[in-house]
Amino acid sequence: MTTAILGGGISGLTLAWHLQRAGLAYDLLEATGRPGGTIRSEQAGPYLLETGPNSVQLSPELHDLLTSLDLLGHVQDAATVSQHRYVLRAGRYQRLPSSPPGLLTNGFFSLKGKVDLLRELTRPPRQPDPTETLAQFFRRRFGPEIVDYALNPFISGIYAGDPEQLLVHRTFPQLVALEQAHGSVLRGLIKNKSGAGRRRIISLRGGLHTLTNTLAARLSHYHSGHAVTGLHCLPDGRWQVDTAAGPAPRPAYDRVVLALPAYAAASLLQAQFPAAAAALAAVRYPAMAAVYSAYGRAQVQHPLDGFGALHPRVEQPYAAGSIWTSSIFPDRVPDGQVLFTTFVGGTQYQQQAHEPADQQQAAVHAELSRLYGIQGPPLWQYRYHWERAIPQFDARIGPAQEAVDALASQGLYAAANWRSGVGVPDCVRHAGELAARLAQA
Repeated sequence: MTTAILGGGISGLTLAWHLQRAGLAYDLLEATGRPGGTIRSEQAGPYLLETGPNSVQLSPELHDLLTSLDLLGHVQDAATVSQHRYVLRAGRYQRLPSSPPGLLTNGFFSLKGKVDLLRELTRPPRQPDPTETLAQFFRRRFGPEIVDYALNPFISGIYAGDPEQLLVHRTFPQLVALEQAHGSVLRGLIKNKSGAGRRRIISLRGGLHTLTNTLAARLSHYHSGHAVTGLHCLPDGRWQVDTAAGPAPRPAYDRVVLALPAYAAASLLQAQFPAAAAALAAVRYPAMAAVYSAYGRAQVQHPLDGFGALHPRVEQPYAAGSIWTSSIFPDRVPDGQVLFTTFVGGTQYQQQAHEPADQQQAAVHAELSRLYGIQGPPLWQYRYHWERAIPQFDARIGPAQEAVDALASQGLYAAANWRSGVGVPDCVRHAGELAARLAQA
């Protein structure tokens, strides 16, 4: 059985690695000359930038992958201070409590917000509703203040999304499961706390692209510069893959895995599976930009003692928030400097997302100066733009996932963040599961 893997992002690379280790024939076809998809690390003068994921949680599956690649020695843990998270409230940054008990003792939430939080323990569960959004679920269980000042900034800053649109059973199904199993999300979290622990936040020396570059280098059948232009089902049920570089490495494949963004996969399915293609093309990818701003440490009044700060929509900010890159990985900036990675855009900030780079950079500097007490201009700024950033797990994602799953009987599969979950650990886990499934077929 031969498999064509279309796309050299983390999902496609991980899948190919597992197939190779299992002795299964494959070809991975990547359109560009660079592996990694959205994982991209850039050295800009003295600054090491991540233009995709900035760090990842070390899941068991990711740990196993790093072990198999002999990369554990390259793991770089985030600084201890990064366990702290800040949220903008009433025009200033306040540290967000890191545990449910802290929510009650910390001054971040009002008395009413704390009462609503305690009442979650006694609110009866409801039958799962596949149309319930994150905001509806949290508002029902925890009250409006938690939605505005905890959920909203988290979803906007991490997922570039809107909790009023993202579906809870697609985005965080474990919360629905806790409500059903324990009658209360908080009670379930407390009961499940033992043995869980917080996962390590890591990167790799040289940036996260060390992982994807290593994967590509270890693959015996990785083919760059092979942009796929068409798929054709042959009379015997196998698949012909057309590429811009000419014939694919093999004349026919038993299986094809779409390790591509939903919109790219849609264009390949249009001719033979128009309904599935329409479902995939409907998946939303909001535009987003990352603005990198460096300052002298003496210019910034805030201690920057955390991972970063997020901005609730109710505060009417310009940006969704910033990661304090120099606090998390100090070796990525020169001594005596600090580096902010500020996110502009996402579902709730689409107007800002499409502004010119110079306008975005000026607006980010103005907001950083106001919120962090910064004196003087930045030492350096840079903007990276995604026209299509993170797939949204809203009402459109279910039909897309179901449509591609229905094609498995014809030898078509998907391995991508819109299918598995948007995080790198999600992609690694799903790729491993799919590899095991293909090995058994």
